[in-house]
Amino acid sequence: MTAGEVDALIEAAKANRYGHRDATMILVAFRHGLRAAEVCDLRWDQIDFSGAVLHVRRLKNETPSTHPLLGDELRALRRLLRESRPSPYVFVSERGGAPFTTAGFARMIERAARRGLGLELKAHPHMLRHACGYALANKGHDTRAIQGWLGHRSITSTAVYTALAPNRFKDFWRE
Repeated sequence: MTAGEVDALIEAAKANRYGHRDATMILVAFRHGLRAAEVCDLRWDQIDFSGAVLHVRRLKNETPSTHPLLGDELRALRRLLRESRPSPYVFVSERGGAPFTTAGFARMIERAARRGLGLELKAHPHMLRHACGYALANKGHDTRAIQGWLGHRSITSTAVYTALAPNRFKDFWRE
């Protein structure tokens, strides 16, 4: 999935009943390379609005990190905080303060992909994590930086993103 397709996915998610929550969930999962379980388990105490940072807790014994939050993310999260029921979780289901489930997130991604992208293949949340890795590689970020962003313990897990980057050899031997 490309960054443009993620933008289309976000726009498609805005069209449903809980559009702002769903669009924000996709945006945060993509920008920070979160797994479905990581975005569903995201808590308000992980977000520092005054410092504009997100404290990322990784699963699968990977490395936690602190990521900067951009203005559009901060605005979306503040609005979500104002409009949602009190809960320690950022993304809650219709059932009060219960966290959004990974299965519910997967269904939401699949519906938005069909609506916004016309995808016949089954889109899934992990595509957002891969899209993040490829987008960062395409922007020219080095493999070690992407490794840290995604929380990979092993560089081999990250190398796949930079191996296919079109600008991988840009400026080699430039005078």
